[in-house]
Amino acid sequence: MLVEHILTEDQKAIRDAAREFAEKEFPKYSEECDLEEKFPFELWKKAAELGFIGMSIPEEYGGQGMGILETCLVVEEFWRVDGGLGMIMASTFGSEQIQMFGSEEQKKKYLPPLARGEKICAACYTEPQAGSDVAGIKTRADKDGDEYVINGTKMFITNGSIADYYIVLARTDPNPPKRHMGMSVFVVEKHTPGIQTNKLTNKLGIRASDTAEVVFKNVRVPKENLVGREGEGFYQTMMFFNVTRIPVAFQAVGLAQGAFELAFEYAKNRDVFERKLVSFQMTQEKLAKMRTNIEAARLLAVQAALQADKTSMPDPGLTAMAKYFTAKVAQEVVHEALQIHGGYGFMGEQAISRMFRDARILEIYEGTREIELEVVARSLLGKVPSVLGMVRKHPLM
Repeated sequence: MLVEHILTEDQKAIRDAAREFAEKEFPKYSEECDLEEKFPFELWKKAAELGFIGMSIPEEYGGQGMGILETCLVVEEFWRVDGGLGMIMASTFGSEQIQMFGSEEQKKKYLPPLARGEKICAACYTEPQAGSDVAGIKTRADKDGDEYVINGTKMFITNGSIADYYIVLARTDPNPPKRHMGMSVFVVEKHTPGIQTNKLTNKLGIRASDTAEVVFKNVRVPKENLVGREGEGFYQTMMFFNVTRIPVAFQAVGLAQGAFELAFEYAKNRDVFERKLVSFQMTQEKLAKMRTNIEAARLLAVQAALQADKTSMPDPGLTAMAKYFTAKVAQEVVHEALQIHGGYGFMGEQAISRMFRDARILEIYEGTREIELEVVARSLLGKVPSVLGMVRKHPLM
């Protein structure tokens, strides 16, 4: 792979360790957790013991202090084997807000248990009527003395029914000058009175990942639980998504790589390459296109990660481009991989059919494909700060 020339020896070692762990441990849980839609707590604990959980959390708070690229290499290898189980990496999802904007006290309190695999975090942004349109949220956080009182409903929350900490975006100003203003972010602990969770089942894919509706009814949190500054929640959340879209790009690359490998081995074992059939040339062409697109997708994802690590600030345009393209490639590759499997791929117990189901989420969460294209377009026009805006004018224009 071309990426081999980019990665350091340490990065290759991390990737190889993640691959070994996933190939050895994931098959023990894949079918059961998919069919029963349950989070693999035992697998998560094993991953934490080996340092795969909370990798990007700084060492002074119990993590590995790894860069985004190192973390994403693990994400890719986990998703290469099983996307649903690969979501154990999201057990710290939402803690990026604390890392970027939290107080020293919040970092010391909340990050170490997450890094050790003792606690689970959930990011609560999406609402029944506000998905990609974050500015449309209705959840309120009204100040009452030294506390905030939170009321509202969050939907499709990863880790929603198993989380210990909830990172909640809520309105602190009911009448802001502009709809994206007047929002703030809070840490809400699991046993705070007034929290109700409802696990959502019968999902299409990533069924080992917990998803829930989370309802807040007069939930009181101390002012110390405000993350960052009051009123800047929207901007903090956009920064959060700029970071978390990069791992999603690697999820897509990993899924595509895994699907390709299954299709390639299936074709060889079925002697497709040895038969003088019409499908012989067609299968060769499918595999060649799949492999080419995967390499292009991987390079774009790595570029987005390297840019984020280099500048300590993810590039919104490049990140959106990476997520859009890699998710698109994953859809196409998995589609063709299942086609190569034929009727066997259509059967539910096959790994390729699970990948087919898992792939669909990649164009939905962390910003839909439509949103990603909008960000790319705005970047080209210079409306979003990005290297994509540095477009040279053609000399003949």
